[in-house]
Amino acid sequence: MKIEHIAMYVNDLEAAREFFTRYFDAVSGDGYHNEKTGFRSYFLSFEDGARLEIMKKPQMDDCEKTPARTGYIHLALSAGSKEKVDELTQTLKENGYEVLSGPRTTGDGYYESCIVGIEGNQIEITV
Repeated sequence: MKIEHIAMYVNDLEAAREFFTRYFDAVSGDGYHNEKTGFRSYFLSFEDGARLEIMKKPQMDDCEKTPARTGYIHLALSAGSKEKVDELTQTLKENGYEVLSGPRTTGDGYYESCIVGIEGNQIEITV
């Protein structure tokens, strides 16, 4: 069994697409648009085959994203090395994204940082 893809609703589909393609080297597929419902989406593919579907529809709830909520909390993406974690974290910080933690080695041995990414969603950057 494997996870086929992860999906997330966003308010600004094009900004989310740009965020993941610019900072995390995602490759965007063609957009999908259901004209009857107004639903739109893109599948974003990553180097190892993982996929993220970003989606938007006309009516969505946009609840506060608190750091200790139940359910989805972060998306972890591997940069490949400690140096790349450091570099990407610094680039995101310089571009106005909040760094919540790190880069650091956690108690369970991960080298990571965590930033508040697109639309308040937490992104963990790991080796």
